[in-house]
Amino acid sequence: MMEKEIPEIPKEILESYPKDERSIVKMFLNMTSTAMKLVSKGAMVSELVGKAVLSSPERVKMIEEAGAYLRDLREVAGLTRKDVSHTIQLADESFLAAVENGAATLSFELILRMAALLARHDPIPFIIKLTRTYNPEVWELLEKWGMGRLPLQLERERQFINIYRGHDRARKLSDEDFMRVLAFTRSNGS
Repeated sequence: MMEKEIPEIPKEILESYPKDERSIVKMFLNMTSTAMKLVSKGAMVSELVGKAVLSSPERVKMIEEAGAYLRDLREVAGLTRKDVSHTIQLADESFLAAVENGAATLSFELILRMAALLARHDPIPFIIKLTRTYNPEVWELLEKWGMGRLPLQLERERQFINIYRGHDRARKLSDEDFMRVLAFTRSNGS
């Protein structure tokens, strides 16, 4: 069986992110592409999931809640199912209806496309939440690689940058003072 190529993120979707966040999006995609190859059966193919096939009532509930979450995000964004289906290149909007009703799951590729549309300002928590629900095999591998800590690390970095940007005195540090602050943060991070 021939291995499927992982598609590049469409240029128009990547350009929808602020320039300073594009490298994070690319990094995340590169790290997950290997995971997708390793568990391609579970990650690359969307499957309609009948509730009788699901292994537990908890899993059924998780999938229903994820579908409701997606529907809420879509509605808050003021988008129709047709809008979303067209933008993420789904052939049929009934598939999105099935996902929203908890009767279908999303492939990892579709989760990334949905994140670019519905969660473009903060995609990592969105991707993690839906991957955990729809692709537990991919999530398990990503968790082993430390991806579960990524949102916390990104939030800490964002807070540090905001502290720096938000204080005139911090922006006016001399090179020597800045190097002392940098040395302090590096010494405490080891």
